[in-house]
Amino acid sequence: MNFIIRFLLNGLAIVLTAYLLPGVDVEDYGTALIVAVILSIANVIVKPILIVFTIPITVLTLGLFLLAINAIIILFVDYLVSGFYFNGFWWALLFSLILSIFNSMFSDLAKDKKDN
Repeated sequence: MNFIIRFLLNGLAIVLTAYLLPGVDVEDYGTALIVAVILSIANVIVKPILIVFTIPITVLTLGLFLLAINAIIILFVDYLVSGFYFNGFWWALLFSLILSIFNSMFSDLAKDKKDN
């Protein structure tokens, strides 16, 4: 049950982030849910490969290049999903930052309350 709630909240975070940024467009909530699934899969499969290949530049930039990797992953998802559009790299970078803020805020809502 917790997985479904987190999934739906991730879709909501994608819609809210796209609403806040004028350079990002998501057609509807269903598209946002598809983006959430593909983004999760890309973060599990593609992101570690990119991190391994870019270790020297990541070390040289003291880890800031990981932000660029996040933007590249989001642009990759933009390429795969119709109905999800960006106006460029910088919008994807800003989208990834705001999306992570929303996801961290929503993660408290999806936690199991077993301590009560």
